[in-house]
Amino acid sequence: MKRYFHNLGEKIIEGLITISGTVTSITVLLIVFYLFKEGLGVFSQTPVAEGAVLAIHPQNPVKELSAAEVKEIFDQNITNWNQVGGPNAPIKLFEVDDITDYYTEEQIGPDFEYLPQRINELVSKDPNILAFFPDEYLAKDFAGKRLELDNISLSQFLGGRQWYPTIQPAVQMGVLSLILGTLWVSLGAIAIALPLGLATSIYLAEIANPKLRNFLKPVIELLAGIPSVVYGFFGLVVVVPLIQDVFGLPVGETALAGSIILGIMALPTIISVSEDALRTTPRAMKEASLALGASKWQTIYKVMIPYSISGISTAAILGIGRAIGETMAVLMVTGNASVIPSTFLEPVRTIPATIAAELGEAPQGGIHYQALFALGCILFLMTLAINLTVDMVSAKKKANR
Repeated sequence: MKRYFHNLGEKIIEGLITISGTVTSITVLLIVFYLFKEGLGVFSQTPVAEGAVLAIHPQNPVKELSAAEVKEIFDQNITNWNQVGGPNAPIKLFEVDDITDYYTEEQIGPDFEYLPQRINELVSKDPNILAFFPDEYLAKDFAGKRLELDNISLSQFLGGRQWYPTIQPAVQMGVLSLILGTLWVSLGAIAIALPLGLATSIYLAEIANPKLRNFLKPVIELLAGIPSVVYGFFGLVVVVPLIQDVFGLPVGETALAGSIILGIMALPTIISVSEDALRTTPRAMKEASLALGASKWQTIYKVMIPYSISGISTAAILGIGRAIGETMAVLMVTGNASVIPSTFLEPVRTIPATIAAELGEAPQGGIHYQALFALGCILFLMTLAINLTVDMVSAKKKANR
């Protein structure tokens, strides 16, 4: 009887573990599915703001415009129709707020009930007009020609240099500057953290006495538990003013500030994993090296580091993963300028910071909302690539052994 209840208890525990694992796996898959479902929706939308109309005179030969051309036109950088394949005539811009320049309040109506007819008249009369107005004011017998912009393509999304997701009348959805900003800050963080982390791990593994090591390692690992906003405040109060003074910059919120803060945040991971890898070096190999006349330092960099290189590589990759996904600290110290960086002394904007800063303001289901989910997809793929690299390095390490 006792054995029966023992076996029953084991089966119940096994069933609970199975259910827990299954529910967790399904939840993760559903999250990923929802992420890509929302993110890929951006490629089924046009850059023109939802519920808006771009229209020209029916005799205007221009058939289509790109989102970039629309922006240049409304920024007054393109002023003639012949610059976009039309006649040699100046472009006359019209937005709904300009209607009072053409019609009186009586002609528009006290409740704007005649506004659709007035806009229809204006577009059908002026051959040089480019009108932008809400589709609620589109007359049923509209005589103008609506311009339909092509849907946002993957190449435009990934290769575009301008990120203006709320601009009117056509949004600019180029994430190249955000991708490069993320990689720029992350690689800078690893360039700072890896040498410091490796040196510290060597000290803990081979030089520090056991009492000091047993004290320092928990303290270093405790750094990983500090909230990122605390690191952000530290960067804003200490690192940013220091960079501004040292380099004589107008502002200190730069990629360098982000790299320094992320480097500090990645140190616990790099130190812990590298130190564990170094301590797995067989004692016989170290003693053989010393017996052959090598010094302690020669043994470290000619025997221990080569033997532990897979573990050190894993530490570096995990550090990059830690840096790429960081949000709040980077948001506070990098300046958040969506421009392609050329030096570490320029402001940048990363993908996680963009999502954190803009998601709360994006209308659910809109093009801006979906574009931010598409950024999440890119970040997911970048992190997945890092995790797969860690698995490959770890598998190679086991095979070499």
